Amino acid sequence: MDERDVRLLKAISELETGSPEQLHDATGIPVSTIHYRLSNLRDQGIIENDRYEIDLEELGLGVTVLVEIHANYQGSYEEFADRLLTVEGVTNVYFTMGKTDFIVLARLSGSEMVERLIAEFEQLEGVERTDSTFVISAIEEREALQSYDLETLLEELVDD
Repeated sequence: MDERDVRLLKAISELETGSPEQLHDATGIPVSTIHYRLSNLRDQGIIENDRYEIDLEELGLGVTVLVEIHANYQGSYEEFADRLLTVEGVTNVYFTMGKTDFIVLARLSGSEMVERLIAEFEQLEGVERTDSTFVISAIEEREALQSYDLETLLEELVDD
């Protein structure tokens, strides 16, 4: 994988499309090169399907860390969450009740990035402490709708 592949994957993620024309506009990479590289990324298993989902493990971001953030912040929880999202590698931030104020999910390449992540959190104003959990193995990750029976979704979501 080289710089062009990474630029393409980043553009796919941001644009949420695999359209070679849109990717060309965003990256400046020739359309014919984009077709070739997308094919190679599929063959390598990095791009998983036609929805352009990316296998983060194959890409090299296979370390998943859950970080509990204990905070004492000024302003709204949304503003504080936005600050947590500025830390590279953070994919999800959850505002929670109980002893933990926020739970953050991060996808990283290795232990050095984990160390950097925690150091960045601890430097944010309002972060009192963090508790981290390494995910050893993702047993299953699925889209939310996949965890429901169709009948349940119809019952819960369809307006009468």
